[in-house]
Amino acid sequence: MRITQRAERIQPFLVMEMAKAAQKLALDVAQTDSPMIFLNIGEPDFDAPPAVQAAAQRAMASGRSTYTQALGLPALREAISGWYASRFNLQIDPARIAVTAGASGALQLACMALIEAGDEILMPDPSYPCNRYFVAAAEGTAKLIETNAASRFQLTPDQVTSAWGPQTRGVLLASPSNPTGTSISRANLQAIAHTVRERGGISLIDEIYLGLSYDAAYGQSALGLPDGLGEEIISINSFSKYFSMTGWRLGWLVLPPALVPVVERLAQHLFICPNTLSQYAALACFEPDTLACYEERRLAFKARRDYFIPELNRLGLHVPVMPDGAFYAYANCEAACDQWDIPNTPAAGSWDFASALMQRAHIAATPGRDFGFANTHRYLRFSTASSLEQLQAAIARLEACL
Repeated sequence: MRITQRAERIQPFLVMEMAKAAQKLALDVAQTDSPMIFLNIGEPDFDAPPAVQAAAQRAMASGRSTYTQALGLPALREAISGWYASRFNLQIDPARIAVTAGASGALQLACMALIEAGDEILMPDPSYPCNRYFVAAAEGTAKLIETNAASRFQLTPDQVTSAWGPQTRGVLLASPSNPTGTSISRANLQAIAHTVRERGGISLIDEIYLGLSYDAAYGQSALGLPDGLGEEIISINSFSKYFSMTGWRLGWLVLPPALVPVVERLAQHLFICPNTLSQYAALACFEPDTLACYEERRLAFKARRDYFIPELNRLGLHVPVMPDGAFYAYANCEAACDQWDIPNTPAAGSWDFASALMQRAHIAATPGRDFGFANTHRYLRFSTASSLEQLQAAIARLEACL
């Protein structure tokens, strides 16, 4: 069977490849005194709150499982708008909100609407690998630009200006970022959005971890940028992370008004509608008691960060920038590779270290090379979306073998 070149260009999702290996080993060590600790997948260990589960059950029992509008339930679009008002003091017209099949569906729709064949999208290196493949699926090219700790692993305005060329269509940023958990500064985001506007480009901002912000200096949506810049942003968000609904596959876009009918037309053909039961369940996310539950969980994630990252630093797995959001630790593993006689090369580095860590300590983590090409072999991503007890056990094992 002939496979398209488009599909052949998609590289393996190493997070998932490592997860498969970890699951296989986990079966062998499950009954030992050292079962597998999974710090590799970015999935909250909290289930959807009881009110959300109950809302789904009520919807099922009452037969509310038929198609909805392509852009989602009007009541859910209004509820999301209300969340922006209460959480970020932003007045977002519900008509600008498109409910989607997860953030993945949101990115697909945005890329299909805005990217032509040959268009170039500027992205930071490191960044979430799937994002560049959404660009590729729209026949565009993701141009990854090396970043470092000094810029919080985010693009700077000067980098965007320097990298902008004849084929450049715009930027795709994530704030907070996966894998680093770091956000772009407000001043830099505003300057980049202004640069993009001057060149007639597009600013796609992945804000799926925005609800899990721990620092008021960074915990604001790009939709609130001044001088009308916020109204030009295409914001991608999700119910997966802050709202603990990963498998429910529900997200949303906030769009400039002119883009809404375009995305609606695409959604009608490509998706028909987002999952109906998930939409009715998500309405319960915005009830006061449920939001209070989410805030308790956000503080729990912060407490895990505050414990785990200093411990990694103490053990020589240095995290060069303290994450201000999400639930990740992007740790430099060069010293540990040297200690275990693992070459610090792109072909080995964190990939071989992650494999050795899984075998020696029964800890699953994600090698940095999943997230880009510039020095990513020097880094390992740990997820702190596991319980504090699991993180403490992981530190004890790391200390024993490093």
